[in-house]
Amino acid sequence: MELLHSGKVRDVYADGDDLILVASDRISVYDVVLPTPIPDKGRLLTALSLWWFEQLADLVPHHVLSSTDVPAEFAGRAIRCRRLEMVPVECVARGYLTGGGFAEYQRTGAVSGLELPRGLVEASILPEPIFTPSTKAPAGEHDEPISFAEVVDKVGAETAERLRQITIGVYCRGAELAADRGILVADTKIELGWAPDGTLVLADEVLTSDSSRFWPAESYQPGRAQFSFDKQYVRDWAASSGWDKRPPAPEVPADVVEATRARYVEVYETLTGNRWE
Repeated sequence: MELLHSGKVRDVYADGDDLILVASDRISVYDVVLPTPIPDKGRLLTALSLWWFEQLADLVPHHVLSSTDVPAEFAGRAIRCRRLEMVPVECVARGYLTGGGFAEYQRTGAVSGLELPRGLVEASILPEPIFTPSTKAPAGEHDEPISFAEVVDKVGAETAERLRQITIGVYCRGAELAADRGILVADTKIELGWAPDGTLVLADEVLTSDSSRFWPAESYQPGRAQFSFDKQYVRDWAASSGWDKRPPAPEVPADVVEATRARYVEVYETLTGNRWE
């Protein structure tokens, strides 16, 4: 196999006409890969994505060809998938106002050009889920929010509308299934690509603790930060560590590593109903 790309978390190999997408235990915050891995993270992300691809298959086709026909050294954390021409936009849906969306709202009263009601606070539920796309920045740079009009400029009006529909559809289906299990999906980011016939296909990962914010419904309270079953715990540690958010990043303390792994495991088990072994 030929290594085509090594990202912050995933490595992509070419294997004939297919791709092998391998999820590592690496973790990144502020677009910097931390030197300390999170044990089992790659396997957890892969297993949760595969579960979600099945739940969403009637909504949007996905790129997975096989989760077992992969090299033995990558077993459990790799998938064989179709080659796609990736859409040059990060597709983000938000149902709650938090993270970068809340910061932008505080500055401008809007997110990605969408005006929102006044008086919203951290973790406010939005009147309806919104599509808040961003750029796909090169390695070492930050994704930047863009408006729907800018998406139209990049891909055309018809494709832009389809991206919005699919992203909101995936978010709503995911949020509904998660809510039945006591989990709120605050926001999520998905990757889409074109198949050779022009079909838009769901790719990469979907509704994982790396690509989404998951909150326990029982403790949800707007106006404050929420307990998160995702890498927000590592972001919070990094923000309080004194690190300037530029490489090289500091080692992550063992207790933060273990707490992060535990959150990834808990949300996997809660969503899927499967025991993590």
